[in-house]
Amino acid sequence: MCAVAVSKQYASGERYAKESRARTMEAMDRIEVNPAICSGKPVIRGTRIMVRNILGMVAGGYSIDRILESYPDLRREDVAAALEYAARVVDEDQVIAH
Repeated sequence: MCAVAVSKQYASGERYAKESRARTMEAMDRIEVNPAICSGKPVIRGTRIMVRNILGMVAGGYSIDRILESYPDLRREDVAAALEYAARVVDEDQVIAH
């Protein structure tokens, strides 16, 4: 592989890593873990909608649009944050949400 191709590939991977970190930060801003809300289960900030409810709906075949119809207070970004949060929990030893 030539140096230019390797450089482009590295730049692409670096860009992906930066975008991934940005998505994770946004997700952590939208997810809340508070012992006084839903026994400390992760929820969408400002609601009592648990991340596990959204994951269960996705696992059950619900589209994002159908989830939003079921929870009118949610935004598309909230659903994405729940999925990103779950991905990080599976991928990391420790995840801390605000």
